[in-house]
Amino acid sequence: MRVLVMLYGIVCYFCFFVVFVYLIAFVGDIYVPKTLSSTAEGPIVSTTIAILINGSLLLLWGVQHSVMARSAFKNATLKWNPHHTQRSTYVLASSVVLVIMMYYWQPMEGIIWHVEHLLGQQLLWGLFVLGWLLVLLATFLTDHFDLFGLRHSWLYFRKKSYTSVQFTENLLYRWIRHPMMLGLLIALWAIPLMDLGHLVFSLGMSAYVIIGVHFEEKALEKSLGPQYQAYQKRTSRVIPKIY
Repeated sequence: MRVLVMLYGIVCYFCFFVVFVYLIAFVGDIYVPKTLSSTAEGPIVSTTIAILINGSLLLLWGVQHSVMARSAFKNATLKWNPHHTQRSTYVLASSVVLVIMMYYWQPMEGIIWHVEHLLGQQLLWGLFVLGWLLVLLATFLTDHFDLFGLRHSWLYFRKKSYTSVQFTENLLYRWIRHPMMLGLLIALWAIPLMDLGHLVFSLGMSAYVIIGVHFEEKALEKSLGPQYQAYQKRTSRVIPKIY
């Protein structure tokens, strides 16, 4: 049983890793079969229908990502999803929803902006890469393997009790409380060619960031109490000195 839990954790981790890499290419329109800027292979649906479908896909992602992270959901599913598999199951579910969203995403015609100057393109691509690197770095500044469920599986495999990761203010966390979300926002908007489909995706994901951060802050306030409240007073949520 412990071996199966460990294998389950590893499989879920690598599934998410593959999907995450594809997501970067999907957003950046880089060397994959389908991206945000792909043209329709069959009949093109109307802009209204495309917005409804894409909006529903973004809503599906937001609901799954937020609901499964809440303590009430975790407690309600303990019978079939015990603590040592909960994080891995969350990671796997997120991977499945991302695949669904990317597969069924509807192309949308219309250019919002197109930076043609070479230096401007290079600057935006640099920010695009920086954003995704910031997302990855932020996972390691907390605990990468705990965040993606491997630590839970490993401790269970070693017959050790799970202990929560200690709250620390490493590097970026000294100034902002959610550097991962800052990296995501940069990656979503730093793009030389912004078409209508990319705009809808970026707006939807940005809305998720704002809403998700709100609920995460409430959960952290509840679990960490005065320590986190003091941390909130001396730091920004996402953007240093602004938000």
